[in-house]
Amino acid sequence: MTGGVLALAGGVGGAKLALGLSKVLPADELTIVVNTGDDATFHGLHVSPDLDTVMYALAGLSNNETGWGVAGDTFNSLGQLERYGNPAWFNLGDKDLATHIRRTELLRNGSTLSEATGSLCASLDIAIRIVPMTDDPVHTMVETTEGELPFQTYFVREQCRPVTLAIRYDGAERARPSPGFLDSLETASHLIICPSNPFLSVDPILAVPGVRQRLEKFAGRRLAVSPIVGGEAVRGPAGKLMRELGHEVSCVGVARYYQGLCDIFIIDEVDEGCASEIEALGMKVHAAPTIMQNDDDKERLARLACHLLGVPLAS
Repeated sequence: MTGGVLALAGGVGGAKLALGLSKVLPADELTIVVNTGDDATFHGLHVSPDLDTVMYALAGLSNNETGWGVAGDTFNSLGQLERYGNPAWFNLGDKDLATHIRRTELLRNGSTLSEATGSLCASLDIAIRIVPMTDDPVHTMVETTEGELPFQTYFVREQCRPVTLAIRYDGAERARPSPGFLDSLETASHLIICPSNPFLSVDPILAVPGVRQRLEKFAGRRLAVSPIVGGEAVRGPAGKLMRELGHEVSCVGVARYYQGLCDIFIIDEVDEGCASEIEALGMKVHAAPTIMQNDDDKERLARLACHLLGVPLAS
């Protein structure tokens, strides 16, 4: 890819905008780099929740009611595993399990996570390049008032109830950007930070050595979409985490967090009154509807982001 868009994504919000971008950009002009700090092993299988959420979205397989997993999936295997005494608090549907079985098989046979992701995407007829942030193991750990918890334990089993004191990304200091990520860092002319959780989805990507510095010196235009609307997260624990970690729970708080990484900041129209405060941080601000309830909303927001960046759209 020469030029094009580099999008950083994780979680449901990231997957929604990633789908919108895939609808409006030529396939060879978009690389979606996905957080892998959420990756974990369940039932002996390598599970990459954020990669799968993005992959299922672009393949048209997403369960739109939950935001994760495969639409219409069943859970017979999980029920049987529970009968055998395996913990079943992490929901894995039967079709979803097939993804993890195949990924684990590829990894055990010597493929990197990038290669395994490429193989899965090819099987699902996904033309867009979806790549992990790194092929090395990185694990998001949440320090809470109830002790340090692996991300999935905090997020799924404990449902984000414990108070968060700090977050660290175990292994990030030894990780390297994936080949696809490195290529896009060198060639992309535009950057989009999707409306993902800043601490759980974007920060793990930035924690990979050299990434933050490369994005701070990124030659092209950089845009971010706020995941906070009207003082609360659209979904998930972003607002709770911001509050517990001492940040203002608002689009302004997110803009401050991304200062130095962002030239253009999209906020929801309900937060239009915050524009001047964000502009004082050195960003251009555009207020628009950012809640993506259907595919038209996703495509509309993607078109806006590309328009503000000056990116040519697919014909």
